[in-house]
Amino acid sequence: MKKVYCLLLVLGTGCMTFAQVNANSAPAKEILVLKETKFDFGKIPQGKPVTHIFEVVNTGSEPLQIENVQASCGCTTPQWDHDPIAPGAAKKITVGYNAAANGPFEKTITIFYDSGKTKQLFIKGEVWQTPAEPAPANASVQLLKNINR
Repeated sequence: MKKVYCLLLVLGTGCMTFAQVNANSAPAKEILVLKETKFDFGKIPQGKPVTHIFEVVNTGSEPLQIENVQASCGCTTPQWDHDPIAPGAAKKITVGYNAAANGPFEKTITIFYDSGKTKQLFIKGEVWQTPAEPAPANASVQLLKNINR
């Protein structure tokens, strides 16, 4: 019976030591680093699509594949190079927004990489409605043109 208790004591001590080592170990290093995660377009005119380029860096020691980049709606279109990112290299993700509807907007873009990991990008801004009619003619400008003849 003493042998069983001693064996359980040794196994229990070993498990606690192993658990403590794992709890104190450093967190895993991120292999896909984003230079920025948010971009504010500010005020943009309706009907004028805009784009912004986000840069991602592979800080790992192996090539990294971006599996997919998906926007939260159809008005936002991400484009990226589908080739793997070499260790230490950077790639660009171009995010376009179609400014069709006026008013404020906030959109999310999700990057899928490394078999199930994700990162998110955010864009926002405000679309202002362009006037339906052109600006009225300025009579002073026409007067100046006539004087200089």
